[in-house]
Amino acid sequence: MTSRLEVYGASPITSGAVLWLLVRRLSASGAGRIHGEAKIWPVILSLNGKGGQAMGRASKREEIAQAAFEQFHARGFNATGISDITGAAGVPKGSFYNHFSSKEESALEALSRYAGTLGFDLLTASGKPPLERLRAHFAFLSKDTVDNGYVRGCLVGNLGAEVADHSEEIRAAVKGGFDSWAALIRNVLSEAQEEGDLDGAMDVEATALFILSAWEGTLIVARAEKSAASVDAFFRTVFDLLLR
Repeated sequence: MTSRLEVYGASPITSGAVLWLLVRRLSASGAGRIHGEAKIWPVILSLNGKGGQAMGRASKREEIAQAAFEQFHARGFNATGISDITGAAGVPKGSFYNHFSSKEESALEALSRYAGTLGFDLLTASGKPPLERLRAHFAFLSKDTVDNGYVRGCLVGNLGAEVADHSEEIRAAVKGGFDSWAALIRNVLSEAQEEGDLDGAMDVEATALFILSAWEGTLIVARAEKSAASVDAFFRTVFDLLLR
């Protein structure tokens, strides 16, 4: 390490090990509180000008987070171990805990990443009728299901079924994900009502929840049958009957 800095007037330090020892001693003795407790942490964060990358190590958080997302989606939460994640990321097992406090925390990150793959932009795209946008959204999702051989399913639904009873944090994140998704569908249905393409008496909130719930069930059946029969039934029922 070649970073040089001064700590409370001390001589320049070139050894990361010496710096950490000094910080530990300052913290233990209370000396670091002379100018306020927060003074200790800028010393650590100033290393090489990169917060959180002490000792000059390059962060592997992105590789670990992406690997966790892919492993959880492919294998499920319980079947995925920390070693599976770090192995897929190509990093030592201990590196995981430099960035995530637990497997649950990495699952929350995975849910956030998964949201970016669901084609929500299709629901809000301008220049297309609302029901056409809704169909395009689910057509995008169904293509992914078929192209991947009816495996994986929906990560939100998977984690909800597998972990929600055992982790309040994951349960809350799953609920928040479904609530946001249903709200987007509801907005599309409301637009369709305003444009006269949908019965104005329809309860759009309940209908949006039903459509989303039906889609989650569709994926479960598709994975069990390894066929598109449930997907075809979803489109016929929702778009040819319910939303006529």
